Amino acid sequence: MISMIWAMDENWLIGKDNKLPWHYPSDLKYFKDQTKDQSVLMGEMTYQSLKSYYVKKPLPFKKVYVANVEDKIYSDAIHVKDLFTFLNSTKEDIMIIGGKTIYKLCLPYANKLYITYILKTHEGNVFFPKFDLNQFNLTNYRTDEGLIFAVYERDAL
Repeated sequence: MISMIWAMDENWLIGKDNKLPWHYPSDLKYFKDQTKDQSVLMGEMTYQSLKSYYVKKPLPFKKVYVANVEDKIYSDAIHVKDLFTFLNSTKEDIMIIGGKTIYKLCLPYANKLYITYILKTHEGNVFFPKFDLNQFNLTNYRTDEGLIFAVYERDAL
């Protein structure tokens, strides 16, 4: 199963200069709870951003895949040069964790979405690609002080 997780504000903002443009402890906890010990896929910029937070400790995932069209060797991750072959052939459950381009490319393959809606606007320069959420069914949600944690599932692809 291919799942995706992200937080976005009312304008679909997801980032500012390769960082989160907000700090909501409950959102960070939700992200950690959903991704801990999972196999994750991310782009090069998201990988570098996370490494800046986890300078002296390993990333908290079971397995890390980094999609990058450039040849690169990662000491703590598996390089994915051909994203579409990977998505079409993997038998693992994969959680897509960013960034914008990876989300856009992976969205057609996603079975499940974990979206945190931030009920205000923030300053930033990276937005989630627009898509039709009607392709998915809301299966779970909860609220927490200005945030909505929603889970959507798509009928079998």
